[in-house]
This record gives sequence, C-alpha cells and structure tokens, in this order.
Amino acid sequence: QAELGVNEHHQNEVVSYMRFARFKRGMCLKTVDSCFQDLKDSRLVEETFTVDEVIDMLDGLQSIVHSEVESELINTTYTNVLLLRQLFSQAEKWYLKLQTDVSDLENRELLDQVAEFEKSEYTSSNEKSTADPIKPKLAPLNEGGSELLNKTVAHLQEENEKLKTRLKTIETQATAALDEKSKLEKSLRDLQMIQGDQKVNI
Repeated sequence: QAELGVNEHHQNEVVSYMRFARFKRGMCLKTVDSCFQDLKDSRLVEETFTVDEVIDMLDGLQSIVHSEVESELINTTYTNVLLLRQLFSQAEKWYLKLQTDVSDLENRELLDQVAEFEKSEYTSSNEKSTADPIKPKLAPLNEGGSELLNKTVAHLQEENEKLKTRLKTIETQATAALDEKSKLEKSLRDLQMIQGDQKVNI
C-alpha cells in the first residue's frame, strides 16, 4: 500500500479529505454531463442542422460548461484555503509557524505518488467494504497533539527543575552574603570599641 510519509493519524486525515474531494469531483462531473444531456434533449430534435445552428449550440454549451467548471474551481480554491486555515489555527495555538512550498504542488513525481496513494486507498477501501460492510472503524487518536503536549510538559518540567536549582544556589549565596555582612559588622563594632578604649586611656 502506498504511503505519504506522515504518521497514521495525519494519513487518516488525508484520506478523509481525499474522499471529500472525490465526492465533490464526482458532483462536478455529473453537472458537466447534465449540460450535454440538456443540449441533446432540448436542441437536438431535428435531423439536420445548419453550420450556424451547430456553432450556436456549441457556443452555448461552451458557455455553460465554462461557467460550471470555473465555479467549481473557485469553490475548490476556497475549500483549500479553509483547510489551510484550520491547520494554521491549530499550529498557532502551539506557537508554531508552518511553511508551505508551492513548487511541490506541481511536482509530477509527488503528484504521481498521491495518485497512487488514492488508487491503493480506494481499492483497499472497496475490498474492506465488500468483505465486511458493517465493520465499525474506530476514530484515530490525536497522537500528534498528545505527543506535542507531552514534549511541552516535559520541557516545562525540565525548566522548572533548573529554576529550582538556580533558586537554591541564589539562596545559599544570599545566606553566605548575610553571614559575611554580620561578621564584618561585628568586626567593625569590635574595632570601634578598641579605638574608644584607646582614647579613654590617653
């Protein structure tokens, strides 16, 4: 089975999106097919047509198909933007900055890999449906988010231990400084008393 080079959870998310895209693609193709069928039913009722009539029918068909395909392409663009927005919003919650490489979107080798992945996934999906059509499928665990959370907690715990160690060092140094201050103050008082006694004797 073809793989995409991502973990199981993310691969399941990709499969879910590809199923959505396959459904939308099928709806678009049905719309295009209906444009041709409507032309056949409404205009192709005569046995012969003049050149101008044929051109007129083809121009009308071209306009309708162009409008339908353009509308679907625009909708697909907006859908992809919403998908990216979801990913970026999730990343920003963890203070991550994702980057995209638009050049990869026209990489024929990568596109072929995706096509092979879709083909293998669609085939395996059909085989599973045939073998066990009512077998439930558990939703994938959000391993990616949990792993990142665990790493963040571990990092914070490590930083906390470092701060505790540093605080103990500072407390020790402060205690030593206070002791040294007390000794100096005592020495100063003793020196002042000695100097006072010497003045009295004089």
